[in-house]
Amino acid sequence: MSDARSRLAVLGSPISHSKSPAIQRAAYAALGLDWRYEAVEATGETLPAFIASRDESWRGLSLTMPLKRDVLPLLDWRDPLVDLVGGANTVLFTDDGLRGFNTDVYGVQRSFREAGVESLDQVYVLGAGATAASVIAGVAGLGARRVTVSARTPGKAQPLVALGETLGVAVTVVPWGVEGAVPDAVVSTLPGGENYLVFPEAVRAASVLFDVAYDPWPSALATQWADAGGTVIPGIELLLNQAVGQVRIFVAGDPDLPLANEDAVVAAMRSAVAA
Repeated sequence: MSDARSRLAVLGSPISHSKSPAIQRAAYAALGLDWRYEAVEATGETLPAFIASRDESWRGLSLTMPLKRDVLPLLDWRDPLVDLVGGANTVLFTDDGLRGFNTDVYGVQRSFREAGVESLDQVYVLGAGATAASVIAGVAGLGARRVTVSARTPGKAQPLVALGETLGVAVTVVPWGVEGAVPDAVVSTLPGGENYLVFPEAVRAASVLFDVAYDPWPSALATQWADAGGTVIPGIELLLNQAVGQVRIFVAGDPDLPLANEDAVVAAMRSAVAA
């Protein structure tokens, strides 16, 4: 891949609120790379034309929903994880075409591990979209064998059941609501911290909450958990950790190859969005 490729962007709509530019710019500064990373307003309708009009100065893209699915037919190569979860959040421009990756699964796993959660068995997931698919793949890698998905439209969650079968995870879909059982973790994949559920204190005190939303923060769920003295993994952790995987891809083309002096790079990324 040509070293002349030095332009990157995060695409979505709306996108002006994104913290990705601050995180990624901090990484490249720490790596001594004079790369440009910006936020670009884009929709599924405008995505093909945007990608087709990029010149050889472009290195890669970060994608938000629903572009993670919209980009799939535009890719020349997909990492197997992309097909597994049905979405690519990272695009790498190469001389041989567009390569698609998914770093959300890695971000989920790294966020749990950094919170001291090395293994899981039973997980309760709120929401049934593309993020939920990455969450299920992520927790499966941490040993989860039972996942309950709470969905407003249960019929739309059936692909998650099929995903679970592929991963060896028993996925059960239930109507929107709260169960009485106490899982190891509750994961909310709802945008913007949206939540209209109140969990029993026993769940909030014993189960780890991972709320993938980061704006506004704290979310209603995070406040519930804090009131019960429970453990909360904030959504900014997912944003940071999936970005680590993206930076690895943009630098070396491999999400599994650690960066040079990665601890210092991650510290710079974290500092860029510290409250």
